Amino acid sequence: MIKNFIISGSGGQGVLSIGSILANIFMLDDLFVTYCTCYGAEMRGGAVNCEINMSDKEINTLQNEKVDFVIALNQASFDKFISKVKENGTMIVNSSLAKIVKPRDDIKYIFIPFSEEATKLGDIRMTNSIALGVLSKILGNFKLENVKKGYEKVLSSKTELIQKNIDAYLLGHNLK
Repeated sequence: MIKNFIISGSGGQGVLSIGSILANIFMLDDLFVTYCTCYGAEMRGGAVNCEINMSDKEINTLQNEKVDFVIALNQASFDKFISKVKENGTMIVNSSLAKIVKPRDDIKYIFIPFSEEATKLGDIRMTNSIALGVLSKILGNFKLENVKKGYEKVLSSKTELIQKNIDAYLLGHNLK
């Protein structure tokens, strides 16, 4: 079993953090993982994405022509990566910052206003964790203990944000 993921948005949206957390969760589940980042010279506000591969067997590639899941946190990410989703794959979209359109009929779409939900929580920075929670519900195999450990590892220098992010993750997991 191998699953491929792209998480994309603008610098400052926590794309790389959430990708690293996802990779850590998979590793804590004793799975093989690759994690590759891509961003421009202008981190904050510029395009940024990461690709994660997860498998129960060794992985011999970093990047894929097509992926199972894309999380698009803005319109530019939706436009750029819609073509990379495999047939029957899933596009998870922040409808706060992207139009609700379905240009392909061979993939699944999940449109949720992640930014609006994060604002309701009182912190727009939680947008990415809400999206990860939605992905975890789809996958159905994240142990909450490993989710917490993933956040603790990646956000170790920002301990005041760990519980807020876990709460946002749980909110996302319970949406829809």
